[in-house]
Amino acid sequence: MSSYVTLIRAGALSDAAEYAYASSVEAGARLVFPAGACPLNDDGTTAAVGDYAGQAAKCVENLRVALAAAGASLDDVASTRVLVASAKQADLVTAWEVVRDAFGDHDVPSTLLGVTVLGYDHQLVEIEAVAAVAPRG
Repeated sequence: MSSYVTLIRAGALSDAAEYAYASSVEAGARLVFPAGACPLNDDGTTAAVGDYAGQAAKCVENLRVALAAAGASLDDVASTRVLVASAKQADLVTAWEVVRDAFGDHDVPSTLLGVTVLGYDHQLVEIEAVAAVAPRG
């Protein structure tokens, strides 16, 4: 787990959530704001067309790459937002389970949203994240 991100449990809130209800970032951390991680292959095509779980996995893979380029990892993430192009709760849950499993014990506060459409052809999932790492120096 990141030494700059502290996950906060809220005992007075439902324990049904599969994530911490809040996080805090220590003063002096360098914040990293990657673009939304999309399910794009290296050639720009959309991966796993029609497959919510497959697209979520590709989004996580691409998020890892973007974070690494900034000197961060999933363990440095302070919060996420998972966007799923569907009005069906089951589709949202399918994507969420992939993201949740990728984060493992670092169960950051997250928001899961069903949206009408995303930016790329055949895109079903996108992941936004904010991370906190040591300052460059």
